[in-house]
Amino acid sequence: MNSTKDNLQILFEDNHIIIVNKRVGDIVQGDKTGDIPLSEIVKQYIAEKYHKKGNVFLGVVHRLDRPTSGIVIFAKTSKALERLNKMLRDKQIQKTYWAIVKNKPSREKDILTHYLKKNSKNNKSTVFSRETKDSKKAILHYTIIKKLDNYVVLKIDLETGRHHQIRAQLSFIKSPIKGDLKYGANRSNPDGGICLHAREIEFIHPVNKEIVHILADTPKNVLWDSCSK
Repeated sequence: MNSTKDNLQILFEDNHIIIVNKRVGDIVQGDKTGDIPLSEIVKQYIAEKYHKKGNVFLGVVHRLDRPTSGIVIFAKTSKALERLNKMLRDKQIQKTYWAIVKNKPSREKDILTHYLKKNSKNNKSTVFSRETKDSKKAILHYTIIKKLDNYVVLKIDLETGRHHQIRAQLSFIKSPIKGDLKYGANRSNPDGGICLHAREIEFIHPVNKEIVHILADTPKNVLWDSCSK
């Protein structure tokens, strides 16, 4: 690997936590592709910055799908990892996403409640209107925040964190995310990603107990740029 400075956009860092803005295409943890994961790039950055010779501890608090972008939290200490994991389970970490969708939802804002079942063979979640065997309840809140020429931008707050939840639920209401071929988009994006971005996060710092509030810039392209104009 080359120097990590060009590969990372660091949004926050202290002795316990490091938060980065993940690029489209980066994987958070290693998988069968063998591609270098974001976790290893962050470890290298820490080793270089602090001249660490041995193994660098880095805990993955949560993940983002490879084709998405935005905020990812890593823990630099085991104490922070344990506490952040508990906060995630207790829904004490507020995450907000932006999504660009092709078809305008029928309502300006709504709460979507469905039941999702993950299929590991094709790495896809199936959505059901009512509870079914092995399904898990999925709830999200969305608001239309901008109307573009051919697309609509949604702000999404999650109540649950299911596999491909936002992608699957928006597809189910006939508003698939731009570029998301797996969930019903007509065509792929030039960068191979999808227009889903982990935009904002807020939580109480697990060690010093101060409020951490982070905003992550969207990817640099014409469509995302038009969202903030």
